[in-house]
Amino acid sequence: MKTKQVVLDGQHLTIQDIQNIVTDKSVSVRLSPSVATQTKKAEQFIQKSLDHKIIYGVNTGFGPMASHIIGREEVIQLQVNLIRSHAMGMGEPIAPEYVLAAMVVRLNTLAKGYSGISYDLLKRLELFINKRIIPVVPEHGAVGTSGDLVQLAHIALALIGEGEVWYAGKRHATSSILRDLHIGAYTLKPKEGLALINGTSVMTGIAALFAVHAERLLNLSVELGSLALELVHGFNDGISEKLHGLRPHPGQVAVAAQMRKILTSSKLLRPRTLLQETFTVTEETHEIPEDVQEVYSLRCIPQVLGPVHDALQKAKKEIETEMNSVTDNPVVDWPNKAFLHGGNFHGDYIATTVDHLKMTLVKLTLLNERRINFFLSARLNRRFPPFMNLKIPGLTLGLQGLQFVATSTAAQNQTYAYPHSVHSIPTNGDNQDIVSMGTDAALIAMKVVQNAYVVLAIELITLAQGVDFADEKRKLSEKTRVLYDALRKILPVVVDDRVLIKELPNVEEFVKTSSLIDLEWGSGRKKK
Repeated sequence: MKTKQVVLDGQHLTIQDIQNIVTDKSVSVRLSPSVATQTKKAEQFIQKSLDHKIIYGVNTGFGPMASHIIGREEVIQLQVNLIRSHAMGMGEPIAPEYVLAAMVVRLNTLAKGYSGISYDLLKRLELFINKRIIPVVPEHGAVGTSGDLVQLAHIALALIGEGEVWYAGKRHATSSILRDLHIGAYTLKPKEGLALINGTSVMTGIAALFAVHAERLLNLSVELGSLALELVHGFNDGISEKLHGLRPHPGQVAVAAQMRKILTSSKLLRPRTLLQETFTVTEETHEIPEDVQEVYSLRCIPQVLGPVHDALQKAKKEIETEMNSVTDNPVVDWPNKAFLHGGNFHGDYIATTVDHLKMTLVKLTLLNERRINFFLSARLNRRFPPFMNLKIPGLTLGLQGLQFVATSTAAQNQTYAYPHSVHSIPTNGDNQDIVSMGTDAALIAMKVVQNAYVVLAIELITLAQGVDFADEKRKLSEKTRVLYDALRKILPVVVDDRVLIKELPNVEEFVKTSSLIDLEWGSGRKKK
């Protein structure tokens, strides 16, 4: 079987490409043949301009020191100094898959041919990606407004043979891995240090993976909402095409349509006419033992998840635009023989995009947490035993302890919901006087993702207990029954109290990775 390849030309990289590269080691990247020509022209323009033009970051200092003109013999040392001086990140390393995603994005943006770097540097970054030599990048250091300077500097540091890398799952000195693989350290050329670290590639790479998880969480939340509606024998008018067509937000309409599709084969949903047939209106006021409407966490699923859907669509478009853009400075406009000094490295597009999508995922988490509470509270649902206890309430405790985990995890997500992109603190001698905080915004968004998976895994466990109590597996829809069966293969029904600590990670991994969570959407989107 031939190794799968993603061809990079600076124009067509997708979120799905990033996901494929990160999750499948057999997927490699390859620069398009057109890249070499464009890159060479930009590099030649830099070389011709060095002696008679002042070029920021090439023969000048950086930031507030840009008025210092650098001697011709020192322009290479300037680039090395830039990398070493900025590779100052602290804290725990960010996940290697985030760094790999950032490397792919950086290679693609540089491949557009407007950065003035050599083709040799592109090939070196391509080599690191394909051999999965992944630099160790600390968490703290980026303000996201001359791009991800500090984090990208750690990637650049590895390319010149310094710092540390992950290789074959272990942490090593870069020099030892390059020696073992017979790869020499790369020697920088003018502007190459600046081009490597000046851009939004770290925040964009993380944002791409964030979007993948956001779509999966949306899929799972729709499926769990459908199963929950079945367990309460919900009325079908709440997801009717007519109802949602009268308030036609694209996401709301799409979620309702998805729920109708999932529940087509269900024998548990009820038409509203059954209520009228069972209970009649009389001349006297009286109470009936039936809820005319479900609680909002059951009745308003399309209205709550619709904004997640719409935020996701917007986010995917903006992330893919960013990963196919030139984001460094100055831009080498070689066709017009000019250097364009601007701010394409500013990360506010990614920062505000991930903040918006993150906030909708926090609301998604709260929706699922509220349903956990509903199903574990006998007083609220009036059908299931306290805490889905399937033995002797009082003596056994069922899922009582697990609810605390869901509550505390959802509460932490509420704290993370605040938009990090508004935390602008001037820095760099006030040269960077308004900053994006885009990388930290993306890292916080990924914490929201991890917490959401925990809460949704707990709801899946809760709903499965409900299926067992009601003994209604055969009446479930085909999709929800498959989901139930898959869970029961990794987590048997909880009857006697037992320690679940070794079983819970398996459920969490299932909701993160199982293909059973995949959904096809009417808009043409398909989770691969």
